[in-house]
This record gives sequence, C-alpha cells and structure tokens, in this order.
Amino acid sequence: MLKTKLISNGLLICTLMVLNFTIQAAETKKTGYRIHFNFTDTTLPFSPYDSVLFMISEIEESEIPYPGIKLNKQSIAFTDSYLEINGKMLGDIKQNNPGYFKIMDEVFIQKGLPVELKYLAIVESKLKTKAVSRVGAVGAWQFMPATARYLKLKVNDKQDDRKHFYKSTVAAARYLSDLHNMFDDWLLVLAAYNCGPGNVMKAINKTGSRDFWKLQYALPKETRDHVKKYISTHFYFEGSGSVTTLTKQEVARYEKQLIAYMDLQKQTRPNHLVETEIILTTPAEKILFNNENKNFSYTLSIPENYITKL
Repeated sequence: MLKTKLISNGLLICTLMVLNFTIQAAETKKTGYRIHFNFTDTTLPFSPYDSVLFMISEIEESEIPYPGIKLNKQSIAFTDSYLEINGKMLGDIKQNNPGYFKIMDEVFIQKGLPVELKYLAIVESKLKTKAVSRVGAVGAWQFMPATARYLKLKVNDKQDDRKHFYKSTVAAARYLSDLHNMFDDWLLVLAAYNCGPGNVMKAINKTGSRDFWKLQYALPKETRDHVKKYISTHFYFEGSGSVTTLTKQEVARYEKQLIAYMDLQKQTRPNHLVETEIILTTPAEKILFNNENKNFSYTLSIPENYITKL
C-alpha cells in the first residue's frame, strides 16, 4: 500500500485544480474530509502554486513513477556543501519554530502564494525577528527601511514593524507577489528579493535570457548564492523541489510531465477506487475550501457527481 502526501510537489493548488469525480464521503474525527471516489475525468488547469490540502492514501502501488522535481545539476555541488555545513542549524530551526512556520503557511495560503516561500525567511535571518544585517536590513524578512515603508510597515524611533513576525510576513507576501507579477519566475523573484529588481533586469538585458541558470553570473555572487541557499534549504525541509525551485521553462516542462502521467494513469487504471483525505488544518484552508465548494458538507451520504476544487 502506498501512503503518498502530495503536499509540496507543485502545481496542485486550492481553487485551481478541478477534479470531476463520483464521490462517496463520510465525516472523519478531526483532520478533515475522507472521500471515496472513482476517477471518471480529470482536468488539470495547472497553476504555479502548491497546495497543502491534498493527500492520497491507501492506493495500490503504481508501476508508473510519479514525476518528482529534482535538484538542478548546477546546484548539486553547492547544495551538498551547504547542507553539510548547515544541516544542524537547519534541524534546530525545524524543531524550535513550529509557530513561525504555521504563521507563514497561513499568510501565504491567504495570499495565494506557494507555502514553500517560507524557507526564504530561514535564508534571510534564520527566523530571527531581531536580526540586523551589515547594511541595515532588519527582521526575519530583512527589509531595508525604504522597502518596509513602501510595504506599509511602520519604521520609526518608537516602532519597527520589521521586527513583528506576522506584520513583516504579510509584507513579505505582498512583496513576493509583486515581484512574481514582474518576473513570472520564482528563481528570478528570489534573486530580486536579494539584490533588487533593477539588478535582475540588468542581468536579463545583458545576457538576453530570463533563465536564472543562464544569467546567474551576471548577478552579484551574493545573489546567486542566495538563490542556491534557498533551493538547498527547500530540499532539506521537503526532500524534493517545487515550482519555487524551478525556472519558468522548467515549470512548463514539469507540467507536461504531470499531464502525461495523469493521462497514462487514466489509461491504465480508468476507474480505480481511491481513498482520499482532504486535510484542512487551519482556518485559512477551511475558508478557501468552503468558498470554492459551496455545497460541500461534512457528511455526504448519497453518491452523487460533484465538481470539487482542490
């Protein structure tokens, strides 16, 4: 039997993945909805965002390997070295900061961003709210005063919201969203977060490429290392990559792999009964799910066709 959590493999987002299926469901004790359904048709309008709401369990082992997201070969040596040196530090952060991780997850879900972006705060500050850089960036998300004020944070002699974890996380979500609207590529977003969008645009213009791996040497060394630190930290915590560790072109290729995988699954196992559990662990997740599935109730006793958005 296979117990697979599709939590951070990218491209499965609340509100943007639509499954047409026949459902039979019963209420579970605490964690969420447990659903039985037969796949009849699956449509995947992919999004570059992740979901923490979907888990498949108790399904026969498939002979078709699920397409994972591997570490880019240009980051392997850096990641090996980085994790060897910083593994203990990352382990301590993972153990000692569950509250911070929960806050970041809820904020990013509310803002429609990949929850894996929380690992950027580890790279920036090791989640230290009072961290101060050599150039004056402050807080867990390391904002300079001008950027913080632009993001509606108060920075003065009496108050510095950069040190407030929740407020600064909301500001970081807004900034990351703005950068993604500008670059449409998460690796370029990470680079711009470090050195500024202007420097990333200069690198794009200089190299004629929007692929991080092709333009990285037109960026400051600190910036290209910063992106690789994020990728390394992501792989430490998740054991694999996500859309935030891929270029836009790599995301497109991965989408095609997933479509091919789903098509092959439908051909080889067209009516396989799957037991699925939708995990709704936070108020934000419940709000998002219920908003997109108005008629979904905790107990569905009569088999019926539903279109449910996950």
